[in-house]
Amino acid sequence: MRSKYTPLLEISLSRQNIIHNLRVFQNQFKNAKIAPTLKSRAYGHGLIPIAKILDEENLPFFVIDSYHEALILRNEGIRTPILIIGYTRIENIRHNKLKNISFAITSFDQLKELARSLTKPARFHLKIDTGMGRQGIKMDDLNAADSMIKSNPNIILEGIMSHLADADNMNQIYTKEQIIKWNGVANKSKNLFPTLKYFSLSNSAGYFYSDYTEANLARVGLGLYGIKQNTKRDKDLDLRPVLEMKTIISGLKKHERGDKIGYNGTFEVKNPSLLAILPLGYSEGLDRRLSNRGFVKVRGKFCPIVGNISMNLTIIDVTNVPNVAFGDEVTVISRNPDDENSVENISIHSGTIDHEFLAHIPHEIRRKIVE
Repeated sequence: MRSKYTPLLEISLSRQNIIHNLRVFQNQFKNAKIAPTLKSRAYGHGLIPIAKILDEENLPFFVIDSYHEALILRNEGIRTPILIIGYTRIENIRHNKLKNISFAITSFDQLKELARSLTKPARFHLKIDTGMGRQGIKMDDLNAADSMIKSNPNIILEGIMSHLADADNMNQIYTKEQIIKWNGVANKSKNLFPTLKYFSLSNSAGYFYSDYTEANLARVGLGLYGIKQNTKRDKDLDLRPVLEMKTIISGLKKHERGDKIGYNGTFEVKNPSLLAILPLGYSEGLDRRLSNRGFVKVRGKFCPIVGNISMNLTIIDVTNVPNVAFGDEVTVISRNPDDENSVENISIHSGTIDHEFLAHIPHEIRRKIVE
């Protein structure tokens, strides 16, 4: 028998907003299809709920990082084809029984291993390093790589891809240099591999360069979840955040001038104050760097976090919140990008990037899909 359980902390995901954001990018990339990037638990939003929303959209494939994620998606009945963009062990490729799965070739060493050891046909996307300096075949090795692929019937090349390193920068020089390299490779590959299906370079920020990129597919990640990577350049891009996190006030306590709050007493009360305890901390994804810097929202008012955030507890100042009460709802992460506790502003307050903050939200927190 299952016990009935009401969580102290819950995440809601807006179906309407993620579909809206998908349409925005489909309009921006007029000559390319969109492949949603769902790696790292859909950027912390929740792999399965996001996949279930998008599984109805007839998209070319989902982009994930690992074979483990592919197993989870198929086990949950997700039908959309999958591209595993991270490195996959040769034994997992050889023993794969999942349908509609493609793998990335992320290095020349991996390609050589595949050429030696692959015993049955599998579909691949070749990653090419045009300037990221991370995964991918170096430009100098491309001719050898092409020959190796063409001579091996088990390596079925479905697509080629690269990755923009600096597309969110207002300075366009490096990105344009990458695009020139990519366009040359793409045009050559069309002649070498006439059956190639996908040519993919852009991430979310790459929409700005789509008109002069030789590509028919874009891998959209952060923007799909409603987060802008360059708020100045993207100010007119109508993206709507998908995720909201809420909890409750689990305790109220009056404090007097001079009282010290939390571990190491990093906050000292200046005037008589009413402080509230929240049943979440850095273990629940509230970055510890928000200690004495971040905000949450109670009854429409922004309340500062005071003292060091603990593993499972956070203290906020609710002195200026009229009629605040035990059990009141608290918005920890707001869906309004202008709020002090939006993903963008939380990242600014904690001195990190949106990707990192989102990726640290634990998967065990209950997600619910709202319209």
